[in-house]
Amino acid sequence: MQQMLKGANAELAKLTEAPGPVTVALRWSDPSGTGEADVAALLLGPSGKVRGDADFVFYNQSATDDGSVQLLGKSPTGGGGEDRIVLDLAVLSADVERVVLTASRDADATFGELDDLGLTLYDGSGAALLGFDICDAGPETAFVFGELYRRGGGWKFRAVGQGYESGLAGLATDFGINVDDSGEEDAGTAPLDVPVAEESPAGPAPKRPARVRTAKRRSTLPKAPKTDLADHPSWQGARLFPVAGLRNDHEREARATSTLLAVMAQVPEFGRRLTARFNAPAGTVQTFVETSFKTGGRPGSAGREEQGETKVRPDGVIRVARAGRIWTALVETKTGGSPLKADQVEAYLEVASRNGYEAVITLSNDLALDGEHPLTVDKRRLKKVALRHLSWAEVVHEAHMLCHHHGLANPVHTWMLGELLHYLRHDNSGCQGFQDMGASWVPLRNAIKAGTLRPGDRHVARVAENWEKLVRQLCLRLSGETGQTVAPVRRRGRGGDAAARRADTVASLIETGRMAAQVRMPTAGGPVRIEADLRTGQIETSAQIPSAERARALTRVQWLLRQLTEAPPELRIEALGEGRDAGPCELLKNLHSEPGLLVPADGAGIASFRLTLPTGMGTKRGTEEAGFVRSVDAAVDRFYQRVLRAEGSEIHVSV
Repeated sequence: MQQMLKGANAELAKLTEAPGPVTVALRWSDPSGTGEADVAALLLGPSGKVRGDADFVFYNQSATDDGSVQLLGKSPTGGGGEDRIVLDLAVLSADVERVVLTASRDADATFGELDDLGLTLYDGSGAALLGFDICDAGPETAFVFGELYRRGGGWKFRAVGQGYESGLAGLATDFGINVDDSGEEDAGTAPLDVPVAEESPAGPAPKRPARVRTAKRRSTLPKAPKTDLADHPSWQGARLFPVAGLRNDHEREARATSTLLAVMAQVPEFGRRLTARFNAPAGTVQTFVETSFKTGGRPGSAGREEQGETKVRPDGVIRVARAGRIWTALVETKTGGSPLKADQVEAYLEVASRNGYEAVITLSNDLALDGEHPLTVDKRRLKKVALRHLSWAEVVHEAHMLCHHHGLANPVHTWMLGELLHYLRHDNSGCQGFQDMGASWVPLRNAIKAGTLRPGDRHVARVAENWEKLVRQLCLRLSGETGQTVAPVRRRGRGGDAAARRADTVASLIETGRMAAQVRMPTAGGPVRIEADLRTGQIETSAQIPSAERARALTRVQWLLRQLTEAPPELRIEALGEGRDAGPCELLKNLHSEPGLLVPADGAGIASFRLTLPTGMGTKRGTEEAGFVRSVDAAVDRFYQRVLRAEGSEIHVSV
């Protein structure tokens, strides 16, 4: 991948020969978790201005009429979030000379508050061509990341990195869009007026400029249930996708595959979100099951021998048609605890290669970390075909975000996606995501208790990897609950190296019997730390929040106590001075009667408070009542609901 500097440009034809649309990913991470950014694309004519309102592509108008430019929506990444835009440059109208790629933030939020701000451009095969890191963002509330422009019959990309302190209004004005701030619209929105050509004095009176409303008007699932007309609590509402009658793993896999693929084909926004993860073009999605292919490879568990030929049957096929091109992926699905099998996947890779298909997609409850596929396959089979993985937890996340936060244009599609969510979350579906710390969990826990754990233990590395998967899935679930990106905190440099992160966890388990992670949660005041102590059987969740601006230390303590009326009495509170990592510490139950226990004896001020909530840790490896995975979820939920979301407090987390 070519790394670009601000102001540099590159010719796309010299970087790739892959056909099809290109994809641009605008990325960032938010240390505070307080907000996101909204991307937009502007199509400019020879004058350097938009030609009309259809040239402004944003969340309420997510694609151009011809489908040449389309927003794919937000997706969480390992350390933050990104928004992808797909551009079919071959389909763009000939009078579009530039496509400007922008983003803006709400209210007073600035781009200087974001980390890892940048852009990556991918070709039609999914290969990363260009990268542009933005390191000089400051008080700007809108930003031009880059632009694609015509030159000499081809297309070039320019790294722009220009910000606007005047926000969307200032940016829009530069490209011919007038912002009406008259206040006639709903609070919090500003209509964008795209100017039209003026009539001559002899002609008719000019029409009012076309108005692009930026208010997000989408259909989402109702938060309150409708009136229940059942005569008895035992009555179950009819579901579009029933979970009854599933007798074994094969039936679960078949129904889950067919259900997911059918909804992908019928709900375009959802199908596009998933196929975009695999760099498929934006187009018409069709899906198939019960497909059969012949292969000359050795027969195995992936197929059966018939008259000297081996037939393999992937669980499904996804095809996307766009501008005369067809993109195809074979799908292999597993549910419950069923593992993916290398011989099956390699057989599908062979079939895909022989037929000129682009990808093989595996779908299971396992999670891929840092783009690494859970399976190890013969790398020679990956020369022509991409191997991608998707977790059921990621499928549920995308469906939940569309249903409850981003919304869909069609209310029937919203209902259909809600039915899919109900099915995938049901215990019988086998699609609950990562739920098991693996066979190494109990031996590791026993070794820590016995004091026999030493470097080189074969169990410790497996548990460290599964801990990272558990934290990643936890972030997906919390993102769905808050509607904003919750992501693991990664230290710069070493934190971006998966092997180094896991080595740190391994060292901590060997030395202290603990493993820890930090995640960014919206309006938590800072990262939330999750630490599991396998020696004591405790999980501690903690966060450091700034104190209120009060004159005296005691007044600051009293302010905090007023915010924590619903918090558990065993909550541990530590008062920290400026530049200090330790201070007076006491349990909440004792502070109600004696708040002065937190006042520093040396008269120092209180700059922040560290809140820590201990919870008992499950000893088993899975999601049963006494399971470790469930206890981590319960500990974080308890801290989030009863501490960070203290009703009416200044540390309230809005959902």
